[in-house]
Amino acid sequence: MNRRNYQRELEQLIAGLPPEQQAPTLLLHSCCAPCSSYVLEYLSDYFRITVLYYNPNIYPEEEYRTRAAEQKHFISQLPTRYPVDFTEGRYDPGDFYACARGIEHLPEGGERCFACYRLRLSEAARTAKERGCDYFTTTLTISPLKNAEKLNEIGEELAAVCGVRWLPGDFKKKDGYRRSTELSKEYGMYRQDYCGCVYSLRERHPDA
Repeated sequence: MNRRNYQRELEQLIAGLPPEQQAPTLLLHSCCAPCSSYVLEYLSDYFRITVLYYNPNIYPEEEYRTRAAEQKHFISQLPTRYPVDFTEGRYDPGDFYACARGIEHLPEGGERCFACYRLRLSEAARTAKERGCDYFTTTLTISPLKNAEKLNEIGEELAAVCGVRWLPGDFKKKDGYRRSTELSKEYGMYRQDYCGCVYSLRERHPDA
């Protein structure tokens, strides 16, 4: 079975957008400013974007606040064809611990991460429907450490339920990840060295 090329699907979708003055609206879930950098640079040429910063997995709270502030700061600096808005979701780590209950011991990149994907994408889908957006998606696929196939699978499942179209993508492709690192340096961004949750922090820094 051939794997789907989500980046090609995105390019085909963009090519088929009607040449209207009013660009379609996109609810973009973002995990952090560095990951959003290339995605915003790319998609803001075609969509009116609202960035949703919903990441209750991030530990500790000080780290969460730092990343949220960096996200807002980057949006305020980035020149874009269409405006980019920002909205911050609820920060309640209990939401993350509830979804990770019973699978805390699993290694990074497995079922615990998939549950976290679903938690955050569910909120993105809900927010997109509430705001009447045309599409929703996430920046998470830009990371070489994230499972783009699983993210797109979850996104499509949620789209079928909420009635808002999922924007497919694999943003690491076409040098997207490389471009994100360039933009991070160009804008002097804060770059974390672990994904976000307490379990990823312990894997990255066992003695912390």
